[in-house]
Amino acid sequence: MRRNVSVRRNGNETNVGFDEHSKVERRTLAWALAINLAQVFLAGAVGIAAQSTGLLGAALDNLGDTAVYLMSLRVVARDVKAKSNVARLSGLLLIGLGLALLGEVIRRFVAGSEPIGWAMIATAIANAASNAVILRLLHSQREQGVHLKASWIFTTNDMIANGGIVASGAAVMLFKSPLPDLLIGIVVVGIVVHGGWEILNLASEARAGQDSTHQDEGS
Repeated sequence: MRRNVSVRRNGNETNVGFDEHSKVERRTLAWALAINLAQVFLAGAVGIAAQSTGLLGAALDNLGDTAVYLMSLRVVARDVKAKSNVARLSGLLLIGLGLALLGEVIRRFVAGSEPIGWAMIATAIANAASNAVILRLLHSQREQGVHLKASWIFTTNDMIANGGIVASGAAVMLFKSPLPDLLIGIVVVGIVVHGGWEILNLASEARAGQDSTHQDEGS
């Protein structure tokens, strides 16, 4: 059965005939979903055991990514409106998770914590390696829809956050203090919230581009 898929033409997304592309996109999203789900369990478990705000933030971020990939699988070969809705929900979800992490940073600052630096470093490196795999999978398709571009943005943000967690883990070991972990927690909040706003803007631009295309076709 032939369906439609959005591609970019003259800066806007339009719907074109679809065949093999859907299978490739669905496979890519399925792999990204599985990898992110593994990251949630790894970063979450180690974050709790190592009392690391940075790793808990990474786990929350990956949880949001997992939900987005799951929703994206449902809109493969759907129109721009459906994909824009997924991207918009992705942005809102990331902002909400960022604010939740900020609350956790404040709680740990008040209650105190003793993060384990080497565990932070090892887990962040493992997460960064798996994010690199996702970026490789997404590279050739990141312009094929706003939902895939959103996936590229938050996976890139994950890479930046993991680099910060490695640095903060080293600082925790060097200075024997939990403050570097709390600081990277705040940095991760900023990265997540900024990524959420960026995705919301992409979703708005995609919808505006579709409306413009429809107006041109109707005139």
